[in-house]
Amino acid sequence: MRFLNRKLTKRITVLLFTILSFAFSGFSLHEQDIHLQGDRNDNQQAQRKNLPEGSGFSSTNVKQDAGEMPVYGHWKSFTKKDGLPADKAFCVRIDGDRVLVGTSAGLAVYEDGKWHTYTTEDGLAYNSILSIDVSELTGDVWIGTMGGLTRWSAGSFYTFTQFNSGLANDVIYSVICDGKDVWVATAGGAGHYDTYADQWEIYMQNNAPMHEPWTYGVCAGGGKIFIAAWGGGVIEYNTSTKKFRDYVDPDGQMELDVFPDDGLVHDITTGVSWADGVLWVGTYFGLSWYDGAHWKGYFDKDSGLLSNFINFVKADGQVGWICTDKGLSSFDGKTWVNYQKNENHDGGKVLVTHGKDTKTYPSPTSFANNFILGVDFQGDEIWVATSKGVSRGERIK
Repeated sequence: MRFLNRKLTKRITVLLFTILSFAFSGFSLHEQDIHLQGDRNDNQQAQRKNLPEGSGFSSTNVKQDAGEMPVYGHWKSFTKKDGLPADKAFCVRIDGDRVLVGTSAGLAVYEDGKWHTYTTEDGLAYNSILSIDVSELTGDVWIGTMGGLTRWSAGSFYTFTQFNSGLANDVIYSVICDGKDVWVATAGGAGHYDTYADQWEIYMQNNAPMHEPWTYGVCAGGGKIFIAAWGGGVIEYNTSTKKFRDYVDPDGQMELDVFPDDGLVHDITTGVSWADGVLWVGTYFGLSWYDGAHWKGYFDKDSGLLSNFINFVKADGQVGWICTDKGLSSFDGKTWVNYQKNENHDGGKVLVTHGKDTKTYPSPTSFANNFILGVDFQGDEIWVATSKGVSRGERIK
């Protein structure tokens, strides 16, 4: 009886946080609803941007303070008036010289300085696009939508749904390519598609250690697949042994993290990313870092993390990029470099945190909105998907 009560309580809690998360993000099922400039540190420039007097920006100072951490600035934003099909950008993925943006009204492709839009009229499964990945083997673009999975290959679109394939569910929160295999996290479980054999496998609570069949993120690394199972922590699948194991919050508390660094900070996971032997896990209650032997947890109250409400994570080398509802955080295990937009003007600020010491640097430019949903990199440029457009920043040298 105690187990059943706990499970019921957990389901109710997950449902409540789901409703809240959709409310915060402005998420809608309706498809139609659906450098830091160099050395400008004079007060006159600050006044032109409506920054407080005395808040002039110096890229040299912030770069020195950040140390080995990359710093980005000279932001430019793109919205519907610039060529996007909609302002709400759920994801961004770099494909060579192209920038692929999933919006609430179609796929936006930025190439040679121009935007091109693809919708259901061109063959997409659905216009609301939640995730995108590109196969290194074939160059095919895989597009996760709210109405199926689309493969964009040689100029043609092919769609997988529950009705014409072994796809677990048509709402595709995350898609990744791992060699010949394509993995998806859906609202009805995780799916694995072998493109050579043209075969699907579905993983749910009856054949994998999941409490619920709702998965929210997936990544590959180190011969393993990691699945963010909403309310069920992280599921690890070993591609060699075909065995599963799960990582959950050891204290079993939904409201708080009782023992620091004892494991995953929370079971409601929203994203996973792996690089250089480290797994980064985003939740709606903080950030987790795992090197295969040790866990570390980070929260907004005791670290440089901007917010515990994490929408997406991406590992780029030793740096983790954390997309939150209050801006963009980056962290290499020692130094935090955070970016926030000022709500009252086009500028923003860069915050550099070492331990408990934080220095704030006003910036003349910033991204489109603080509700960040995706991030990717194109050489010395960073692209950020927000709830009010997609933005591009340049790395400060």
